Amino acid sequence: MVHLSRVQKRTTPRRHANTKDVTDFVYGTRFAVEDLPRHQMAEKEMPPEVVYRLVKDELSLDGNPMLNLASFVTTYMEDEVQNLMTDALSKNFIDFEEYPQTSEIQNRCVNMIAELLHAPTTADGPDAQDAIGTSTIGSSEAIMLATLAMKRRWQNRRKAEGKDASRPNLIMNTAVHVCWEKAARYFDVEEKYVYCTETRFVIDPQEAVDMVDENTIGICTILGTTYTGQYEDVKAINDLLTERNIDCPIHVDAASGGFVAPFVNPSLKWDFQLPKVVSINISGHKYGLVYPGIGWVFWRSTEYLPQDLVFNVNYLGSEQATFTLNFSKGAANIIGQYYQLLRLGKHGYRAIMNTLSRIADHLAAELTNLGFIIMSDSGGNNLPLVAYRLPPNEDRLYDEYALAHVLRQRGWIVPAYTMAPKANNLKMMRVVLRDDFSMNRCEALIADIKMAMKSLDDMDAQMIQKYMERAAHQNKPLVDRQAAPVYQNEKHSLQGKTGKTHAIC
Repeated sequence: MVHLSRVQKRTTPRRHANTKDVTDFVYGTRFAVEDLPRHQMAEKEMPPEVVYRLVKDELSLDGNPMLNLASFVTTYMEDEVQNLMTDALSKNFIDFEEYPQTSEIQNRCVNMIAELLHAPTTADGPDAQDAIGTSTIGSSEAIMLATLAMKRRWQNRRKAEGKDASRPNLIMNTAVHVCWEKAARYFDVEEKYVYCTETRFVIDPQEAVDMVDENTIGICTILGTTYTGQYEDVKAINDLLTERNIDCPIHVDAASGGFVAPFVNPSLKWDFQLPKVVSINISGHKYGLVYPGIGWVFWRSTEYLPQDLVFNVNYLGSEQATFTLNFSKGAANIIGQYYQLLRLGKHGYRAIMNTLSRIADHLAAELTNLGFIIMSDSGGNNLPLVAYRLPPNEDRLYDEYALAHVLRQRGWIVPAYTMAPKANNLKMMRVVLRDDFSMNRCEALIADIKMAMKSLDDMDAQMIQKYMERAAHQNKPLVDRQAAPVYQNEKHSLQGKTGKTHAIC
């Protein structure tokens, strides 16, 4: 029998019953004239190079991640760290016995990030201790764990005092990320909201503290809201609780701002420097500059992490403690976080965050010159993003949704959405600046916004109405968060292709 070489095989024609002569050139194979499987697996294999090319072609229909200005999630990392992360793809992080060095690297990350947050257990010297924290799959898992810890600590105290522990509640702003609503519903915690207004888009400290009662497990504050990027006043809430001698913990959702504020606004007090702050979450895959999904959660001390939530297992060859919602997870993103902390250091992170803040201020100034109303803060008192809206104008035929639609035709994904409940008559847009958003790209965006506005000004009313109707269909509002709990009627992105939540990333 004659064996063909790899090269010969590639150039030898094949026959297929339904086609003319074909080769193993991807677009000459039979697979190029067949639909890809959609509902069930094919009976036979496909060559790897054909699968690669066809899947890559299909993915080319997605948007360009670097032009997705809706998302906070990192879209650029250096080749060296990508190689390290690829090498770690097969490592299951939870297997501490098999991968002890990866576990050690996670602990180093916990300590280095906790030091940025002024965690009290990371002092230098012979008595130094590891910080209390863990890696998570994004801030969503981190928030779930923090909510569980607050609830269990409250329950344990209530039961020890012989009091009812069946009606816990959590105080938060209506501008919270959807994962806070999930945490409350999944773990049977009542949501008590401080509503935004048409002039205030962050939590009101006085109103929040006034809501505290004996069933309150904690107050959630946000360091960088999803809607406008503004920092909530954690210190004001801390001081009011202290002044009134109210024993209520604060959790800081620093998913976006935790890697920004320490470098751009180091004098801002929002973290463990404040005694009422007992836990903090932060996203490594946002301004921690790592691909999704990696998050971190920290506690002031073991007092605020009830030990009955921590499990000890020996499935994998040694005793190990675990406090996570899942078990197995990849090690690649932890390696990526460690690389970034080593590669950049404090100086590198400071340079990147200050650069983004300056570009954000420039973008805000240019949008102001175009007549937009800026809804975010500047000068480093905000995340590096710009939230803005069109000014009231009865003669203008188009709105923010129509503008976003025209920008999408150019490739830019700039979200248009409404403000949180009770202020959701305000339409707005938002540009998130990530580390790959240079001044050159900013100028290109400004030029395209000008072009889009001119295009809409020149467009007839009928075409603009079509744009707005299409946007209205894609952006059906969620039901009021304080309405009756008939969640099956909500139009969330998890429940189909309509009712997309453009403001949540």
